[in-house]
Amino acid sequence: MQLLSFFKWTLLATAASLIAAYFYGGWAALATCIILGILEVSLSFDNAVLNASILRKMSPFWQKMFLTIGIIIAVFGMRLVFPLLIVAIAAQLNPVEAVQLALAKGDPHTPGTYGYILAAAHPYIAAFGGMFLLLLFLDFIFEDRDIKWLQRLEKPLAKIGRLKTVSVLLALGGLVAATATLPADVQLPALTAGIFGVMLYIFIKGLGDVFQKYSESKMGNMTLAVGKAGFFMFLYLEVLDATLSFDGAIGAFAITPDPIIIGLGLGIIGAMAVRSLTVYMVRKGTLDEFVHLEHGAHWAIGALAVILLVSITVHVNEIITGLVGLVFIGAAFWTSILYRRKHSVK
Repeated sequence: MQLLSFFKWTLLATAASLIAAYFYGGWAALATCIILGILEVSLSFDNAVLNASILRKMSPFWQKMFLTIGIIIAVFGMRLVFPLLIVAIAAQLNPVEAVQLALAKGDPHTPGTYGYILAAAHPYIAAFGGMFLLLLFLDFIFEDRDIKWLQRLEKPLAKIGRLKTVSVLLALGGLVAATATLPADVQLPALTAGIFGVMLYIFIKGLGDVFQKYSESKMGNMTLAVGKAGFFMFLYLEVLDATLSFDGAIGAFAITPDPIIIGLGLGIIGAMAVRSLTVYMVRKGTLDEFVHLEHGAHWAIGALAVILLVSITVHVNEIITGLVGLVFIGAAFWTSILYRRKHSVK
């Protein structure tokens, strides 16, 4: 019963979304909505773990902001407004025309349709998101931590991480390699988008680190971010959450170009499920109990970053993306159990 209390709003939102999908487009729309919800949840386990690892460091006020204002941004901003914005910019349309094009439900393989235009913008979206996530992963693995997961990799990587600029150098090298074979008219915009991803990561994380020193509050054994530090951590978490939804938002168009069904399946069902799972892990102290989960989530994020960069030139099936994340999270969960058994004996 206690478990149900964490997911009651997700269950209600899921039921409402499925009913809305049925009345909107019948059984076909209902089935598609279910598929999209499953797709988003399967792709977002690493997202929930990573969200929880950051959210638990925030004050109760900023936690509440993320779980209220943040869900609005996640549902409407990333799943509805963001794709419309991309299409409007790419096709040089005003917002009303972009919405009309989205509701036209054209074949996504036909030039000029909503799905086709969004797919054409994939190299730029993947470059931006891939660089942001790659830097997040690299900063994590190059940091020396008391608890390590993949010992043989993480120990030497922590030594390399003493060179403070190594993450940016490697990320930019990856961006150049990923865009090297693109046509000239696509290569420069993709490089620019990737560099913007680097700049945004450095800017938000840098400001958060600066204000962290001056805006902290003790709660038990945990130092929580409040004030400006809490705000920038909230902003960082929103950008991270948005970036991690790129794969689901892009993959959804392989299933349906209908923005209403995508909004119901990915936005309401998927985003609510991720939020509920995040809250559950924070409230239950899951990351303290399963000490390798945060590591597994970051390695899954690193894999997703590489997949995004590879997908600039080569199509990668969304099933592969989802399975890679689940494998890392599953492995981290299992080794966390083994770690607990080993140290409880001592």
